[in-house]
Amino acid sequence: MRLTPLLPILAVVTSVLAVPPALAEGDGPLPLWHAGIEQGYQQLAEATADLETSARRYCQTPSDSARSRLDDQWRTAFDAWQAVRFVDFGPVEQNTLGWQFQFWPDPKNLVARKAGYYLGMEEPVSAADVDEAGVAVQGFPMVEYLLFDSRIKEGDRGLPSDQACSLLTAVSAHLAENAEGLSSAWTTLERPYRTNEQYRGATVESGMAALSLLEERRLGGPMGLRGGGKRSVYGADAWRSGHSLAAIRASLQGLYDFYLPGLESALRQAGNPTLASRIRSQFEETLARFDNLPDAMAPLLSDERFGELQGLYADLSQLATLVNDQAGTALDVVRGFNSSDGD
Repeated sequence: MRLTPLLPILAVVTSVLAVPPALAEGDGPLPLWHAGIEQGYQQLAEATADLETSARRYCQTPSDSARSRLDDQWRTAFDAWQAVRFVDFGPVEQNTLGWQFQFWPDPKNLVARKAGYYLGMEEPVSAADVDEAGVAVQGFPMVEYLLFDSRIKEGDRGLPSDQACSLLTAVSAHLAENAEGLSSAWTTLERPYRTNEQYRGATVESGMAALSLLEERRLGGPMGLRGGGKRSVYGADAWRSGHSLAAIRASLQGLYDFYLPGLESALRQAGNPTLASRIRSQFEETLARFDNLPDAMAPLLSDERFGELQGLYADLSQLATLVNDQAGTALDVVRGFNSSDGD
């Protein structure tokens, strides 16, 4: 796939050429945020490139060791995406890139249905097929399905069959190309981002929306705290791979690494250093909760261990309140509508 020219970005560049360079220097929130997100996107590009390499090597010479490396590399790349998933503005808006990395939620199991179609084709799946296939085919959930779905692993259409390998390598290449393009586009955005204060509100709001999504949908949904009130792991990310809680932790770690430093700087500039310290402490307390939890969410949905999820939910809810309500008020940023959660 080839990314289309980033016309909105070029327009912003033109509009901010006269902005003084002071905002682009020092350790203010905009430089901190840009540098952090840039690092996250670079890590995503490297991890997806490694995923593509692992997929090709496995399909060329299948072995247990190659399969283990491939499975691990999917987890690494998926976590790298989770770490920057909070960024819902800028280059990731082009060509619905966010959805191309991860089609979620998937209540109609569209990923599995699409996989069945492409695995049933007579001809190998090509890069052009994936480019034209739509977001349910193009991202991490499709690779996860091929690697971890119990039914496809037991059948003769699964890996390392020729057809499954053609789909795996085509989707992995698509992910790697998109990640490299996203990383390059973010670097191009550096000056307009660091000199345009409009990005301040957009970045604060993106973290607020990500925390709400974690609380309400990614954790609260499977816990039965939303909708019909039934516990179900099928509403979680990465349930096929048993990586649901690990993915939530990766998202929270990404917010801690790439979002919190700029947020703290913005709060200090606004005269709220105490709130900045409270938010950091709450981030660290919430992250520490994961130390004693499994990567999978399913075991914790049982009555015997549900209290562990409730404790995590309480910490995450407190963090969301501190950022969305108190920090948002202090920085005069109100969370708006977020279209990235599938509603």
